[in-house]
Amino acid sequence: MIYAKQTILGQPPSKSNSYKIIMNKGHSSLGKTEATKKYEMDFFMQCTLRKKGICKRFKLTVDVFFASDRPDLDNAMKVLLDCLQTCGAIKNDRLCAEIHARKLIDKKNPRIEFWLEELL
Repeated sequence: MIYAKQTILGQPPSKSNSYKIIMNKGHSSLGKTEATKKYEMDFFMQCTLRKKGICKRFKLTVDVFFASDRPDLDNAMKVLLDCLQTCGAIKNDRLCAEIHARKLIDKKNPRIEFWLEELL
């Protein structure tokens, strides 16, 4: 099954800069940055596949439109897969068996456009 194209507006945050050290009752741990939390919420609101619960191996085809050439494409893949799992579109990101990704530039409208296809 091929699922309809999804467009998520906004540029995904860098995975390496998505966490910060926080103190909790005298112990340090990692917590998500406000930018990461905002992107995850925006993703949830825009993704029509949320709570779909895809539990078969799948192929991800994605075009990432960055505002500049600076961000890494691989970081966007990690964020996208994490967001798909968090919003319930997929059961687990380890089910991703194939990725076709392109890095593109759109200074005025950064976004991610992607398609999921269940594999046999």
